[in-house]
Amino acid sequence: MKAAVLVLDGAFDSGVSGILDVLHTANALRGHLAGAAPPRFDIRTVGVRRRVRTGLGHRIDTEDVAAAQDADVLVLPALMERRPETLVELVGSPTHRAARRILAEARERRTPLASSCTGTFLLAESGVLDGLRATTSWWLAPVFRERYARVAVDESRMVTTSDGVTTAGAAFSHIDLALAIVRTRSPALADLVRHYLVVDDRASQAAYTIPSALARHDPLVSAFEQWVRARIGGPLSVAEAARELGVSERTLQRTVTRVLGCSPIRLVQDLRVEQAEHLLRTTALSLTAVARRVGYEGPGPLRALLRARLGRSPRSLRP
Repeated sequence: MKAAVLVLDGAFDSGVSGILDVLHTANALRGHLAGAAPPRFDIRTVGVRRRVRTGLGHRIDTEDVAAAQDADVLVLPALMERRPETLVELVGSPTHRAARRILAEARERRTPLASSCTGTFLLAESGVLDGLRATTSWWLAPVFRERYARVAVDESRMVTTSDGVTTAGAAFSHIDLALAIVRTRSPALADLVRHYLVVDDRASQAAYTIPSALARHDPLVSAFEQWVRARIGGPLSVAEAARELGVSERTLQRTVTRVLGCSPIRLVQDLRVEQAEHLLRTTALSLTAVARRVGYEGPGPLRALLRARLGRSPRSLRP
């Protein structure tokens, strides 16, 4: 399998190394499997320039991008830009015009594409995600959703594949992305690499999401988030929240959905999970007491919610 890794100026250093480390480890371990070994990965590092400089200033020599034309997968590591507005300007700028063309042409050839974190913005800017499902860094999702309305983004996922395009979440999910590529050739080899590199099997970013960080992207959503936090131990009404915030319930519903991609009730649940997790980790309160502090009469609904959102039991959250 020929895997071309497209490295651009300003690339996220650990994103590049994470992808290459996983693929090269897969080559080193392929002979450890029972039965016939899966094919090796022919790994090529390509670029629009013959030498690129990463976000931290390291220099990487690359092959001409023409080497990617017959690749079985083209992988784009993230760009090291954490400011959402600057990132949007960067991926649409003349600086990355050649990269956008390369990605669009690869899509036209039906070459499988893969990217993670901020790299998904460049995929979307190139048009290759239109009409597809994708994920990205959870904290960038509101900006992504606003700019790329034709992409169905689910920031809770760690890795998503849609019609030959695989996307992954925040920075260190580059490793999950590379493991997903290995898994397309050999699930057993992917599991072996994961064990050797000590990588947890992580299906979701939900456990890492900070609701308040997402809410900051819109004044109304931020106000609703603060309103919920002030009343989190009691019954909550979206209609009452809308009245106190001076908007219609429909406006509140639509704004939360537009910014966060979820309903106000889902945000309430996420805030309750966040507070419950904090109390379970930092206090000796019983689960029943914790449940009451976050608005539930008994522990059953909270226990189910923790498993659904975090994939964890209350007991596993205790120190």
